[in-house]
Amino acid sequence: MAVYKRTYHGYDGPLTPERWRFLVLPRYTFDEMRKNRKLNNFFMFCFAWPLVCILFVYMNHNLSLLRMLHMNALQMMTVDANFFLIFLGVQSMLAFFVAAFGGPSLVAPDVANNAIPLYLSRPFSRLEYVLGKASVLAILLSLMTWVPGLLLFLLEGNFSGASWMWDNRGIAIGVFLGSWVWIVVLTCQALAFSAWVRMKHLSSAMLFIVYFGSSAFGLAINVILHTSWGSLLDISHIMGSVWISLFGPGAAAHARGAVFFNIQGRGTPLWTSWLMLALLCGFCLRLLNKKIQAVEVVK
Repeated sequence: MAVYKRTYHGYDGPLTPERWRFLVLPRYTFDEMRKNRKLNNFFMFCFAWPLVCILFVYMNHNLSLLRMLHMNALQMMTVDANFFLIFLGVQSMLAFFVAAFGGPSLVAPDVANNAIPLYLSRPFSRLEYVLGKASVLAILLSLMTWVPGLLLFLLEGNFSGASWMWDNRGIAIGVFLGSWVWIVVLTCQALAFSAWVRMKHLSSAMLFIVYFGSSAFGLAINVILHTSWGSLLDISHIMGSVWISLFGPGAAAHARGAVFFNIQGRGTPLWTSWLMLALLCGFCLRLLNKKIQAVEVVK
């Protein structure tokens, strides 16, 4: 622009409060994810199981429909802690696939193109950058786990009455807290691998290797050393232990109802499972902190 025209002037419109400026990151990240047709199709497929569960709850309280199908309420599965444990197990495994295929595109392009210093030169900190990227997965996985889970709980409460909701309020707490524990674990791993492994496909593969490899490694230790402490290296075991504790002792009798989260090596105390999850998330955040730097020193 020629100087003599003097038509350039600075922006004088309303400014977003500094506290919320980092939300520009998830806004544009969602725009990029929307272009991934395969991920979008799979995300829509993930709501098939909640719809099946909604239909099941409706059928369980519709006598005319049960008579039409020559069934009775006793033949239907009881909507209890085990029912919601199965629901959460299926949805959380689907959430794992969404995190594995959607997570690598969060930080890897910024690291590969040396864009981290440009981001951090804007008016938000490293913590806000991480929160902005993490909120993308947190929102997607929430829509798949605790949001439909609580809607199912409210639907059953609508049919069974307020007394059922009060007596089973622990189920709602278990769905909410159990979902968030899994969301935090998945988000920390996805962001860490996305920051350190610049190739998207390899970053996705790392999540599968860690998840299934930890299960095999923990089982091998249990068999070779004749112990149960190797299960602490199995993410499926420690997540299953945490979930059983959140849903109460009623779900423990049907522990294998959590489809993808078996409870092997029951000899490990509950506090060790919480400790392993904290160490796993802390290690991932430590790796992420090494990469999210305003200045990169190249030797």
